[in-house]
Amino acid sequence: MFATPAYAQAAGAAAQGGSPAGAIVSLLPLVLIFVVFYFLMIRPQQKRMKSLQDAVAAVKKGDTVVTGGGLIGKVTKVEDHEVELELGPNVKVRAVKATLTEVRPLGGKPAND
Repeated sequence: MFATPAYAQAAGAAAQGGSPAGAIVSLLPLVLIFVVFYFLMIRPQQKRMKSLQDAVAAVKKGDTVVTGGGLIGKVTKVEDHEVELELGPNVKVRAVKATLTEVRPLGGKPAND
């Protein structure tokens, strides 16, 4: 109706016979997007995770930590896979080290009250 079958077949054959350079040019935007994602998202996240793992492994008595559940406490005892936290006067809980999301070292910055 719009094009005769002969013209349609010729157009399909011309599109299939593309050069290898055309294939590289068509893949180039995908490669560039991956490179941008790597440097803007993946790499910084890996650095943050590595620093958090190092801080959790080096946690010591007296450090203030934040757990994944949002509890903030002072470390009173450290074991291989667990820490004991003091949440308040005479309130102590045990937490798995893997649930720690932040470690604040001793001698933190005082509040501006």
